[in-house]
Amino acid sequence: MKLSHLSETLIGSEIVKLGGEIREKIRQGEKIYNYTIGDFNPSIFPIPKELEDAIVEAYRNHFTNYPAAEGNLDLREAILSFTKDMEGLDYGINEILVASGGRPLIYAVFRAICDKGDKIIYAVPSWNNNHYTHFVEGKHIVLEATAENNFMPTADSIRPYIQEATLIALCSPQNPTGTTFSKRELEAICDLVLEENKRRGKNEKKLYVMYDQMYWHLTYGDIKHYNPVSLRSEMRHYTIFIDAISKVFAATGVRVGWSFGPADITSKMKAILTHLGAWAPMAEQKATACFLSNNREGIKKYLAHFKNGIEERLRKIYEGFMKLKNDGFTVDAIAPEAAIYLTIKIELAGKKTADGKILKDQGEVTAYLLSEAKLAIVPFYAFGADRSSAWYRLSVGTCTIEEIKEMLETLRNALKKLS
Repeated sequence: MKLSHLSETLIGSEIVKLGGEIREKIRQGEKIYNYTIGDFNPSIFPIPKELEDAIVEAYRNHFTNYPAAEGNLDLREAILSFTKDMEGLDYGINEILVASGGRPLIYAVFRAICDKGDKIIYAVPSWNNNHYTHFVEGKHIVLEATAENNFMPTADSIRPYIQEATLIALCSPQNPTGTTFSKRELEAICDLVLEENKRRGKNEKKLYVMYDQMYWHLTYGDIKHYNPVSLRSEMRHYTIFIDAISKVFAATGVRVGWSFGPADITSKMKAILTHLGAWAPMAEQKATACFLSNNREGIKKYLAHFKNGIEERLRKIYEGFMKLKNDGFTVDAIAPEAAIYLTIKIELAGKKTADGKILKDQGEVTAYLLSEAKLAIVPFYAFGADRSSAWYRLSVGTCTIEEIKEMLETLRNALKKLS
């Protein structure tokens, strides 16, 4: 049966496909080190106790009806106050929109700004920009980011395409790489956008930036998070932020996200989401408002503990990969910067297994790692990168400290079997 063009042409998720293989192996009793999920094991990383208690209390107080379409007023006020205190961004109540996590808000940005055929710039690897561009029938302007630039797009890579573009989709800290924009590079991109918008006539559509900063609280060592509006105040007219409690409070299933940006765009996004019914649940909104408003010290304490746990795992695995590299194995990794991800390289295409089979491509390498090393990680080609890329996302949100040594040893043994 012929269905819509969108449904007939939508590309299936490589991550979902890999997840199915992992679940089947686990069902059959295999021990799998599953580092594919951009999520948290609640028994290791629970949401803050104050937030949990507030959610339970909100349901007991029967906050089970529809919330306001744009998000309850008390929550929007709490988010704006929290964002001003924590990031120095000062926005008005008509410039913020609440929804059930970041995904519907990202969809609404694409829908509110882009028409069919509009050029949308995004770098790969990156999370879902290719699919959202497909949703709106935009023209993909794909920048292949490289290890030399920490897999972040640069102003030089954007410049050749900027005059005809409608939207630039940026994310920092980046999913899937766990890397970040430097101040200098983000300033250069902002200057490009501002210069281009000055060039465009009054009746021309402006160039906008969607800035996904879902992981911005989770930076490590000397790494600092930067955003377009703090670096260039004029970028306020052209930047739409995406944020949420999902990652910063290990609350992926609580589904409270928000965007803020120009009021005219926010109102159009609200109109789109009103028809989708993508609001965050009433009780969770009430609880999040209470949590963000009355708990600054508790939040700082939670974040300190939470970040230490994530960073410890990232650094232990990074150090393990550096030891493997120093011992002559064809692996590499980028030092942890942010988020819950480690960017690793496992370059095995062309090598021969113990039973004489040649690993012909990166898909076969991924399958070998899963079958022999019991290691489940997501290849960068699942995030739009070239299928020959030997780089992977490794997520630590569900792993224990104790299993890391065991995982690295199992990987070492699998690598030893290759020739």
